Amino acid sequence: MSFPPPSLCSLPSSGRSLRLSASPCDRKGRGAAAAAAAPGGRDSAAAGFATAAAGEPRSSAGGAWKEERAWLAAEASARTVNRGWVKKDATPAPSSPPSSFPAPSRVSPPLPRSGSLCWQGVNPAPAPGWAWCPWALGASLLLLLAQDCSPGLLRCLIQSAVSLSVSGRVTGHLESAMSVKAFRLVPAVERDLLMGDKARINIECIECCGKNLYIGTNDCSIYYFLLEEKNSPAEKTSFSVSKQLHKYLSFRKPVGELKAASALNRLLVLCDNTITLMNMMNLEPIPTGARIKGATMFTLNENPMSGDPFCVEVCIVSVKRRTIQLFLVYEDRVQIVKELLTPEQPCAVAIDGHYLCLALTTQYIILNYDTGVSQDLFPYSSEERRPIVKRVGRQEFLLAGPGGLGMFATVDGISQRAPVHWSENVVGAALCFPYVVALDEEFITVHSMLDQQQKQTLPFKDGHILQDFEGRVIVATTKGVYILVPLPLETQIQDLLASHRVEEALVLAKGARRNIPKEKFQVMYKRILQQAGFIQFAQLQFLEAKELFRGGQLDVRELISLYPFLLPSSSSFMRTHPPLHEYADLNQLTQGDQEKMAKCKQFLMSYLNEVRSTDVANGYKEDVDTALLKLYAESGHESLLDLLVSENFCLLADSAAWLEKHKKFFALGLLYHANGQDASALQLWVKIVNGDIQDSTRTDLYEYIVDFLTSCADHELVWKYAEWVLQRSEEVGVYIFTRRPLGEEQKNSFNPDDVISCLNKYPVSLVKYLEFLVLERRVKKEKFHTHLAVLYLEEVLCLKSLAAEKSEELSKSQAKLRSLLQKSDLYRIRFILDKISGTDLHMECAILFGKLEQHDKALHILVHELKDFAAAEEYCVWNSESKDLPYRKKLFHMLLSEYLNSSTSEHQLAMAAVDLLNNHAAEFDAACVLQLIPDTWSVQLLSSFLCGSMRESIHAQRMTQIALGLAKAENLTYTHEKVKLKGIATVLSDRKVCQMCQSPFSEPAFVRYPNGGVVHTHCAANRHVNSSTNHHLSSPSGRT
Repeated sequence: MSFPPPSLCSLPSSGRSLRLSASPCDRKGRGAAAAAAAPGGRDSAAAGFATAAAGEPRSSAGGAWKEERAWLAAEASARTVNRGWVKKDATPAPSSPPSSFPAPSRVSPPLPRSGSLCWQGVNPAPAPGWAWCPWALGASLLLLLAQDCSPGLLRCLIQSAVSLSVSGRVTGHLESAMSVKAFRLVPAVERDLLMGDKARINIECIECCGKNLYIGTNDCSIYYFLLEEKNSPAEKTSFSVSKQLHKYLSFRKPVGELKAASALNRLLVLCDNTITLMNMMNLEPIPTGARIKGATMFTLNENPMSGDPFCVEVCIVSVKRRTIQLFLVYEDRVQIVKELLTPEQPCAVAIDGHYLCLALTTQYIILNYDTGVSQDLFPYSSEERRPIVKRVGRQEFLLAGPGGLGMFATVDGISQRAPVHWSENVVGAALCFPYVVALDEEFITVHSMLDQQQKQTLPFKDGHILQDFEGRVIVATTKGVYILVPLPLETQIQDLLASHRVEEALVLAKGARRNIPKEKFQVMYKRILQQAGFIQFAQLQFLEAKELFRGGQLDVRELISLYPFLLPSSSSFMRTHPPLHEYADLNQLTQGDQEKMAKCKQFLMSYLNEVRSTDVANGYKEDVDTALLKLYAESGHESLLDLLVSENFCLLADSAAWLEKHKKFFALGLLYHANGQDASALQLWVKIVNGDIQDSTRTDLYEYIVDFLTSCADHELVWKYAEWVLQRSEEVGVYIFTRRPLGEEQKNSFNPDDVISCLNKYPVSLVKYLEFLVLERRVKKEKFHTHLAVLYLEEVLCLKSLAAEKSEELSKSQAKLRSLLQKSDLYRIRFILDKISGTDLHMECAILFGKLEQHDKALHILVHELKDFAAAEEYCVWNSESKDLPYRKKLFHMLLSEYLNSSTSEHQLAMAAVDLLNNHAAEFDAACVLQLIPDTWSVQLLSSFLCGSMRESIHAQRMTQIALGLAKAENLTYTHEKVKLKGIATVLSDRKVCQMCQSPFSEPAFVRYPNGGVVHTHCAANRHVNSSTNHHLSSPSGRT
């Protein structure tokens, strides 16, 4: 059998609504459907279903619905259904469903039960030849609905039945799955108190309003009791009942129904098709004799629309055929409001606001009495079993549907909750949130509205009345009255948790939110989440446990305390009382299983690492970090070092002992450092490097110590270990002085003289330190530069003495020496020159002569002794880098002269001179060169030089012309600006008078305003002038 997936018809439990209203249909088919579903054999029912499904289709359904319905009929007829059991030898199902139905999903069937009656721990053995079929539970429902409901509704109901069967919500629960004790059945009115020895008196109806309990009997009597609730020290609720009145009505008919209207102090009594208004206290009819005649049943509108607090709205089913009447009942009168006709005779009615929910002969409908609009819900045969219509909330009703389903319906014709599965013989239902209570001939069953699971079954024979009154559920037989006392929700939840039924406990706890004050609920719910978390933790469901711990804001120390010795000895933590779990420690929880224990420790490591930096750890971070350190150390986890090098709150005493116990000495050093005990940390690490203690955490621990000392602010500690560091490696050890933090370098925290004194025993370190001072920090002190030059020179001479002239090391050393001699101007030149004299370091001598401005000697060495013409050219370049052009030309002319004025006219020198001229033509004055070169040289030999010189000369001339042109243009621009600024010339004559004082000018100094006015300088400075004159003379800008 295949079923439509949720994409075709989503269940209410998935957050979408199930539409219950049927499409307009041919009413003729209802009789066939009812006949098909009538008791008398499941085979005939299936056959009837097949006939109905294959019969006349609805005009609005279409061909696709015909195919689906026929297929469903074939499926039903292929199985002989008996409360979820099918014959194994039944006709096989069609090979494949229609294309609109996907392939089936295989599920393992749960254990069955009969109707809604739990098997109570008994594992039923099926009759020979029968097998369990979860889908068969919905067959009776499909038989009734196949002809009268829409395809969408039928698909939804099938999916609902499958979902409920697969999840175990409908049938097949073991008794352990229904062991929630939600209610206790407490006797209220015993037989002796009610009727004494009158065996023929039977209870017909009951009404409870506050402490007032009214019982209507078949002998036309009303009994009035006062109900007192008593709570014993054991918290078991009981009731004491005292009879107040007994009123005989003289109708000689059974009392059909009782309803109390406390606001009016009236009791409405239905007897002999008449509703009489009586005083609630003395049971006397009201003096006016107001009554409602012709009623077969009635109900009160708990959501009245009249708005008058001194009247109640009453809806009656009239003795008139298919008639509903609405009345307003006042303290001493009644007033009819409306009369409505229904399609069929009403069998049961409930009202909410303007909406009536009616159980007709063959169907349930919603009727808006204000607009007259009706909405069909689903078919139902009132001839087979008693219909139930119960208002459960604003615009929502609970109905007894076919197939033993209790279905919720809103006034819009949809279901926002999944149905609950009752017995097919339910005679009454009541609501006590979050439970739906149902009564049949033998049992009271309790289902949860939150997850639709059956929670409790109470044996109760001969019950025929079940009603709820303001949250109090009362059940009655014909001889006695009992009260279902709900156990506190918290007690129920704790019972579920005690049996490790976490999901059910959480669902029940969430559902209790509406009945518990917000603050109290939050406290309760957090504790429940914490308890549930420990249950999941004990079952090694760590992901679920973590989410529950987070949601419950668990004090993480509750979890840490399960692990022996993880909490610090100084911790003041005490476990919550009453406890959140039943375990003393992890050993008890895992029963010594080392694999489970390792998994638990792994989970705690992960969880503590997540919460340590969140608000969860606020107030006890020391306990969290110390526990985490101990777990890391014990397991050898790589995150131990990450914890210690980051900000942490590990307690030193506990942590140090634990790290030492597990031989984590390097980590112990980090712990000392984190607590400001660097000396202890270094002492420990030095022992590891020296081999005094063993710890292989870091193979580069020596380098780590050097880095540590490099950044260490305690200089005494650095000096203390400087000798040890340098002895192990001069090249690395010197880093403690050369790689200090930038801030310390700027402060010169280590005196270089002191460092050099320390490094005198370590030549390699000394050289590197001097290089650091001279080349990196660029210290401008002669002694450091000279010292470094001497060390370089000594190293070169030493290498030469070892006959390693061509070695790579010698080349590097000479390159460093030459670079220092060239770039530095701070060393003692003559001191170094004296040390070099007498050696074969000719290049170094040339550099030193150059520093002394003795370029002729330097060039002589380069040209005649070394014969390194490229070096000679390079000498001229670097010696003239920061000098002017004439100086540069002077050096090159000196080199050319050195080439040409040689006493030996070597061909090699001549070629060097030609190359010099051709390569550096711009550095020579062509006229001077032509005077110096021999007459025997051809023009072709110097063609490159001559062309370059001419090109350079022409280029210089043109650049000069361009510069001159630009200067003239700039001058012209300035001249133009000056002319503009001068503007029109002002002529000052002896006839010109000051326009302010009207006096002639006696000197050439004057002030001219932009409007052309001319005034004395002292007049312009005068601020106390006539305003009209000032306005006449000054410009708007006020500029002169």
